[in-house]
Amino acid sequence: MALLESLLLPPLLNAWLILVGGLLWMRLHVIGGLLVALGLGSLVVLATPTVSHALRQGLEPQPLAISALIDGAQGERASAIVILGGGRDYDAPEFGWGDAPSNASWRRLAYGAWLHRQSGLPILVSGGRGHDEHSAEASLMAAALREVFDVPVRWREGRSANTAENARHSAEMLSAEGIDQVALVSQAWHLPRATAEFERAGLSVTPAPTEFASPPAEGLAAWRPSAYHLHQSARALHEWLGRGEGWLKARLLP
Repeated sequence: MALLESLLLPPLLNAWLILVGGLLWMRLHVIGGLLVALGLGSLVVLATPTVSHALRQGLEPQPLAISALIDGAQGERASAIVILGGGRDYDAPEFGWGDAPSNASWRRLAYGAWLHRQSGLPILVSGGRGHDEHSAEASLMAAALREVFDVPVRWREGRSANTAENARHSAEMLSAEGIDQVALVSQAWHLPRATAEFERAGLSVTPAPTEFASPPAEGLAAWRPSAYHLHQSARALHEWLGRGEGWLKARLLP
C-alpha cells in the first residue's frame, strides 16, 4: 500500500509525470509535452475546491441519526462507541503531555464525547504506535477525553498500526466482554472503509461519521487552487485507492 501511495497519489505522482515528460521532451516532443501538461494540469485541478469536494463527497455515508444510537432505530442498539485514532502531533507544548492528538483525532474525539453524553455508551479508543513512540495513540486520546471533555474511557486498544488492525484488536477486546454492536466514529471520508474492516472482524457497525466535506463557494472561488484543497484531494484519493485495494483482495483472495 505504501508503494502504491508513492506512485499513484499527488503530489509525487505529478512530480513523476513532469520529470518523465521532461526527460522524454528531447526525443518525443508530443509524449513528453503531454506528460508535463498532465502532471501540472492535474496538480492544479486537484487543488480546486470543486474537485476536492467531489472526491470527498463521493466517499461519505449518511449522517448518523442519534435515534439509531439511543433506541436502535436503524437496527439493533450499539453497546459501545469506538473512536479511531487519526494521527498525532509530536512534542505538542500546549497540553504538557508530550505528543498530542492531531486535528483529525480531535474532531473524532469531540464527536465521540458528544455521542457518549447523548447515549451513555462506554467508549473504546483505538490507535497504536506508528514509529515506536513512547505512548500509544490510544493513551493520548484517553487523556484528551478525560482532561478536556471530562469523559471516561473504558477500553484502550494501543496495538494497531492501521485500520485493519484497529478493527481486529478492537473486536478482540469487545468480544471478550460480549459486545458485538458498536457505533464507529471517524471522518466521513474514511468511515466506509473502516466500517468494512470492522464488519470483517465480526462486529455489527452503526457508522458515526464526522467532518463532512463543505461545499465550495459559488463563482470563480470554487475553482481557485489552494494547498489546503490539494491536501484534501490527496486524502480522498488515498481512500479511493484503499477501496480499490480492498475490492481486489476480496476477489483475488476470498
